[in-house]
Amino acid sequence: MTCRKTDLAAARNALILEIAQRRFSLETLETRNSDRLDFHDVAVWAIRDALEEAFEAGRRAASQS
Repeated sequence: MTCRKTDLAAARNALILEIAQRRFSLETLETRNSDRLDFHDVAVWAIRDALEEAFEAGRRAASQS
């Protein structure tokens, strides 16, 4: 059971990173302790689009289980 939870968490994290890379052109979501690397100007419509994409991914995942 722990392995399945770990696999699900890894898949979730990979999908979140993929969305962030595609929508915001980010290299990583890891903290790098640099304002230049950790803070980004992002348009509200881009945030909305990314949140909608994440929501839809969650909805699809829930319907598959």
